[in-house]
Amino acid sequence: MEFQATSMGKIQIADEVLQVIAGLAASEVPGVVGMSGSFAGGLTEQLLGRKNLSKGVKVEFAEEDRACTVDVSVVLDFGVNIPDVCMSVQENIKQAIESMTGLEVKAVHVHVSAVAFSQEKGQDKTKDVTELPPAQIRK
Repeated sequence: MEFQATSMGKIQIADEVLQVIAGLAASEVPGVVGMSGSFAGGLTEQLLGRKNLSKGVKVEFAEEDRACTVDVSVVLDFGVNIPDVCMSVQENIKQAIESMTGLEVKAVHVHVSAVAFSQEKGQDKTKDVTELPPAQIRK
């Protein structure tokens, strides 16, 4: 996205930068276990051994008014208050993007695609992820 033109030149912010900002902001919220992306993104992560920080994030721009809309797919910890965690995700993403880029965030749509829970009590590191079939996900 071309962000700003000055007498010294123009400033551009890549779409991927906003996706990474949103992904990191969502991951920081307590109750968010991870991001849910495509199969190809997960396979790339495993093959390259690098974490894909933009996984599960889609950003759409409204060029004329320097604004964007963000869609994120998250995996939440079992037992958390889902609406409260999702509102925290929305606030954190909006604050992060607006403070780092100066863009207005018109909306943040949070999609809970899975719930993770511990295999055994007292073990947080071993998580089992249960994904909902697509027909049961409500938008």
